[in-house]
Amino acid sequence: MRGIIGGVELDFERCYRAVDSRDQRFDGWFYTGVTSTGIYCRPSCPAMTPKRQNVRFFPSAAAAQGAGLRACRRCRPDAAPGSPQWDVRADVVGRAMRLIADGVVDRDGVPGLAARLGYTERHLHRMLRAEMGAGPLALARAQRAQTARILIETTGLGMAEIAFAAGFGSVRQFNDTVREVYGTAPSELRATRGGRPVAGGAGTITLRLAYRPPLHAAALLDFLAVRALPGVEEVRDGTYRRGLRLPHGAGEVALTPADGYVAATLRLADMRDLAPAVARCRRLLDLDADPVAIDQTLAEDPALAKAVAAEPGVRLPRAVDGFEMALRAITTQQVSLQSARTTLTRLLRTTTPDHPEPGPDDHEVIAIEDGVSGQQLHDQRERGRGSAEVRLRGFVSAGEVLGLPDSAFGMPGARRETIRAVARAVADGELDLDPGGDREEAVRRLTALPGIGPWTAGYVAMRALGDPDVFLPTDLAVRRGAAALRLPDDPKTLDAYADRWRPWRSYAVIRLWRAA
Repeated sequence: MRGIIGGVELDFERCYRAVDSRDQRFDGWFYTGVTSTGIYCRPSCPAMTPKRQNVRFFPSAAAAQGAGLRACRRCRPDAAPGSPQWDVRADVVGRAMRLIADGVVDRDGVPGLAARLGYTERHLHRMLRAEMGAGPLALARAQRAQTARILIETTGLGMAEIAFAAGFGSVRQFNDTVREVYGTAPSELRATRGGRPVAGGAGTITLRLAYRPPLHAAALLDFLAVRALPGVEEVRDGTYRRGLRLPHGAGEVALTPADGYVAATLRLADMRDLAPAVARCRRLLDLDADPVAIDQTLAEDPALAKAVAAEPGVRLPRAVDGFEMALRAITTQQVSLQSARTTLTRLLRTTTPDHPEPGPDDHEVIAIEDGVSGQQLHDQRERGRGSAEVRLRGFVSAGEVLGLPDSAFGMPGARRETIRAVARAVADGELDLDPGGDREEAVRRLTALPGIGPWTAGYVAMRALGDPDVFLPTDLAVRRGAAALRLPDDPKTLDAYADRWRPWRSYAVIRLWRAA
């Protein structure tokens, strides 16, 4: 009747009260199993509250599935926002959960996951079982089931294609898992969804990315727009688009914030990349955050209270590519955002000489949401408004940077060599800037490289590694924002003052940037 959730022991009564009040804030923190019906739900499920004697609580969907329960078709618990703790925790379990979401188990198996984390398979299994109620294989299996459901309901792919695209080893395994998790055969799951699949072209997936409200969408889009690199990303008409470099091929995503979800249209060269693409988009927009907890802490400071009340739900934009964020941080050192953007754009054109300048037609995108019929989308594309072709490219890789001549960088020699040193460390596997990387180790290795100081390492830790408690007291915009809020702008004094914003100092940085 008891379990550890988010590092805090929650007893049966507290969990049951959350279910009885249908509190959306707890979606993803735990799952409600109903033994009388054999289903598990999210806490906010609109169905009648089950009787106490028929309820069990689970820390993960995989644990509920392991207990023989199937997913509720009404509240769709597998589509709930992820637990905020897996984005912010720096321990082994938090890192493991981020890597599983990125598809590491599907690609490299449990041995590959254990090797990335530096633990034995047995010890890793024991740690995950203790906190999640399920081992790495079961957690990955739950994610595969969710990916399969999305493909079944939103594409016209055959079941065999879906099975392998979702990461299953065989069609039989796919059929058995879908039946067990959703209580129905894959073909019946597609039939009950109704309507025709979205006619988005080959490799196009449409889905909704849930989040915990509130979400200040304008702050997210403003942040991304001012840093957008032509040919890689753009913001237009309330939609953010960018190219993706994924494990099995290229991709492109269009993300449009809406009420209660972000509408996502993914164009993938390989359907096996769906799960990692979704995980990276969620991290980019910080959709698994707990904005109420963050805002409550920051609002306790009178200097930030007014800004928090005026703009609730400001998120911490992160990254889809850790190396990209490191290169951006180094390029931005001691120069303006616009200057860094110009330098990076020149570098990207050097790596892809035939990549055209973005023109007006390249900005056209259809933000596909549930409720738009396949026929409407087909008609729009017949009029030339859409295409399945990937037109935005992912950011340059570490290997590509190492092959560039000096003339491609357009920056001082010392900074150029710093970029090469980071690229070499990433390419050789000595520096892990992925979501599952060890944050303290990454910062230590970064600062050991020539030309990288505390600001650069902190910026990378904040945006690439997702550390929620980084503060940048020497940052010029942070100091200007502090001055605008009548806070001390001396770096040493400001750094000491920022202790009151723990453990959410990274979010305070975003607030100060906006104040500037």
